[in-house]
Order: sequence, then structure tokens, then C-alpha cells
Amino acid sequence: MKPICTALLALVLSFATVSVQAQSALDGVDMSLPKMTETQMSRAEVIARLEAATQDAPADFTRVWLNGLDLSELDFSGAILRAASLNGANLSRSNFDGATLSQAWMIGANLSGASLIGAELFQTQLGRANLKGADFTNARTAADFTKADLTGAIFRGADFSADMRNQSMGLMRGVLTSARGTGADFTGAQMSRADLEFAKLPGANFTDADLSMATLGGADLSDAELAGANFMDADLTSTRLTGARGTDQANLDSARNLNRAFR
Repeated sequence: MKPICTALLALVLSFATVSVQAQSALDGVDMSLPKMTETQMSRAEVIARLEAATQDAPADFTRVWLNGLDLSELDFSGAILRAASLNGANLSRSNFDGATLSQAWMIGANLSGASLIGAELFQTQLGRANLKGADFTNARTAADFTKADLTGAIFRGADFSADMRNQSMGLMRGVLTSARGTGADFTGAQMSRADLEFAKLPGANFTDADLSMATLGGADLSDAELAGANFMDADLTSTRLTGARGTDQANLDSARNLNRAFR
């Protein structure tokens, strides 16, 4: 097992102090543990496992530590990475279409330009990840994107909505607290009860997105496209809506605290 660089360790240690309201996966977790900072495989070993996979026996990296590895431009489509540790890994331009990444640790990972179409990311930890231009079309994204860079990312038809069947574990939903993402595309996304507090998403596309009961306090949706978006019971306290388009085709009047939004 090889320790990753000091910079990555500092990153994950600093993230451990971040407060996550909707999901508590970081609570009480020691981010300096080997499973959060070391790797159990080399890039060559990962490639060998991927190449040996078949449709009936997909590559399985369940709970494997791959922190800090350069795994860019690899084909993980259909692979199983449940609860794997990929903190600080370079996954840019890799293919995760249909992959299972639920409960994976991907804090500070680089997924720029990656494809995650139809992937499963339930309770995945993506805090401070670089997701520029990544494609999450139709993915299950009830994950933690706190402070992630979503610039140009695609979430068409993605599902951030809360899982109301597992309330004993807390409210599991998409968390985009303080995420930033100019021009992100949420067309048709399911974001009911999602947490977008203080998210900076100017120019984002929310056409036909379901934001019912979502928390948007302090979020920046300036110049966003809102046509057909559902804001039923969404909290718009201090939400910035200046320059937003399609507001006459969205049910903003059914939101809470619209009078406290910036318009």
C-alpha cells in the first residue's frame, strides 16, 4: 500500500471539518485513516482487472482503496465500485456509464470530462470534486456535492431526490451546498427536497426540473433557465433570481419565501 501525497491528506483532513446538513457520512470519520489516503492497487493492476471483466462478471472494486491514483481515460462502464475509496484520484475523461459508485469516497477527485450516464451514486461523497463537463445524464445522484465544481456538468434527467424509505438513516438526498457550476444543465432533473443552499449556479438550465421542497436559501440562480421548473414549497430565502429566464413558465408563486428572493 502506498501513501498518497501530503497535499491530498491535507485536503481530506480539511474536508472533515465541513458541516453537511443532510448527510452525515463524514461525521465521526477519521479522514487520516489508510483507507482514506492510501491505495491497494496500481494503475496497471486496475487496468488488468477491467480488461478481465465480462458482461456477466463486471469488474468489482468494492471497498478497494484507490486514493490518489491516476485512473484517467479508463473504461469503468458497468463496474462495481461500491464503498470504494477514490479520494483525490484522477478520473478525468474516464467512462463510468452504468457503474455502481454508491457510498464511494471521491473527495477532491478529478472527474472532469468523465461520463457517468446512468451511474448509481447514492450516498457518494464528492465534496470539492472537479466535475467540470462531466455527464451524469439519468444517473442516481442522491450524493454529496458540497463545494464541488459543476461548471458545464450535465445532469439531464438525473435523480437527486430524497429517498423517503430510509429515514432511519437521516434524509438521504442530493446535497449541492456551496457547489459552483456556471452553465450546468439540470434539464428534467428530479431534485425534490435537494439541498442547494448557497450553491452558485448562474446560467444553469433547470428546464422542467422538479425542485419541489428543495432548499435554495442563498443560492445564485441568476440568468438561469427556469421554464417548466416545479418550485412547489421550495424555500427561496435570499435566492438570487435576477435575469432568470422562463419565470413566467415556472410556478414560483407556489414556493416559500419568494418575497425574500432577489429578483
